[in-house]
Amino acid sequence: MQSTEFQNTLYTYDNLYVLHGMNSEIADLIYLDPPFNSKRMYSGAIGSKAAGTSFKDMWTWKDIDESHLETLTQLHPSLVKFIESIEGLHGKAMMSYILYMAQRLIELHRILKDTGSIYLHCDPTASHYLKSLMDYVFGKNNFRNEIVWAYRKWTNAASYFQKNHDVILCYSKNHKRIFFNKLYDTPAESQQKVVDKGYNVNKVADGLQLLIYNKKIVDDLIAQGKINTSKYIRIVDKSNSDGTAMNDIWNIQYLHSQAKERMGYPTQKPLALLHRIIKASCPKGGVVLDPFCGCATTCVAAQQLGRKWVGIDIEKKAVEILVERLEGDGHIESDSQQGLKFKEKGVDFIHLVKPLQRTDIKIEEITSETKVGIKNRLFKQQECRCNGCTDIFEIHHFEIDHIIPKAKGGADYFENYQLLCGHCNKTKGARPMEYLRMKIQRRRELLNQVVTFGE
Repeated sequence: MQSTEFQNTLYTYDNLYVLHGMNSEIADLIYLDPPFNSKRMYSGAIGSKAAGTSFKDMWTWKDIDESHLETLTQLHPSLVKFIESIEGLHGKAMMSYILYMAQRLIELHRILKDTGSIYLHCDPTASHYLKSLMDYVFGKNNFRNEIVWAYRKWTNAASYFQKNHDVILCYSKNHKRIFFNKLYDTPAESQQKVVDKGYNVNKVADGLQLLIYNKKIVDDLIAQGKINTSKYIRIVDKSNSDGTAMNDIWNIQYLHSQAKERMGYPTQKPLALLHRIIKASCPKGGVVLDPFCGCATTCVAAQQLGRKWVGIDIEKKAVEILVERLEGDGHIESDSQQGLKFKEKGVDFIHLVKPLQRTDIKIEEITSETKVGIKNRLFKQQECRCNGCTDIFEIHHFEIDHIIPKAKGGADYFENYQLLCGHCNKTKGARPMEYLRMKIQRRRELLNQVVTFGE
């Protein structure tokens, strides 16, 4: 196992490639708050701790080339049909966004433990498409809740009701083995009055029943003759009850501009929200993963609650903000001598700027002894065809290549090897397969134009 996967770790890199390099079934809980395709550019507020950071919440077909669909088609043809259908309903921008999310959710499913849960935070812009995507990747039977995070913010809606909620989709990896710690709501004012009174009486089909909330109070009233137990057909003792189980509508205040924990990120979520999710779905000492960790709210909440965490964000300034938040919260002290490693009370916080490689799979390194055997197996598997251009060649024209480059988290295992002809291998270099497929597609389009012009 990779040792850093079970330490507090922050990656500042494209999360897809970081996820490629992570071992399977290491996370007890995954929370993600990805961009919502709201077609806005977000930047950290000037003068805030997040100043200088930005992320684009706009998607075009240039962000994700059609070749990504070709890659996905090999393993998930029905999913690709669904993604392609989105173009006709909502345009290429939404199609690109859902494809972007599909690639990452497939990896997250692999990384989540069999007892784990995933919480996907989204707003109405794309939540309907994301729900269908989650049904496919995690299975519709593993859908647990559509949580409504309700909050107040002072907007002035002219022609519609104020939009004061987000949606959080909760799925399990295996609904038969899920870890879940039941949480309870704080009693409402009317409910608390009943508890303070000590009892309540209600009607049932065959008479009256006595509900006891404070046994001492009720015993005293019985002794004083103020309660006659003989008139009740049933007496229910609720004095040891934990209260009302929490429902799926969460009223947690949105972070206003002057909130103490505000870091300047326009989309920052409150610690109280993450505390609730972690308490419910991550055992003590478990691992929480956030692949879009931004200003590190998930990481900070996990550390406060005694859980291990892994955060990923493409923004390089994320490490500065995380260190500042953890230092300010009294949990960690930076080690200026090491720069990229921080330590407090034996808990390591490691900052990595490139993906690791998986160690939970059978490694088959290409050596002089193994090269011929691996090449023969691939040649037979690919039916003599180049995995790029698909042309047929004799075996000596092929070169062994990594499908996911080692620099992007790909490892030395058979499923990550392929045979490419010399031209395709040179064109691809150390890039992902999507780059090669894009080049092949453009080359064929150019040839078709030449042929058409010649006619």
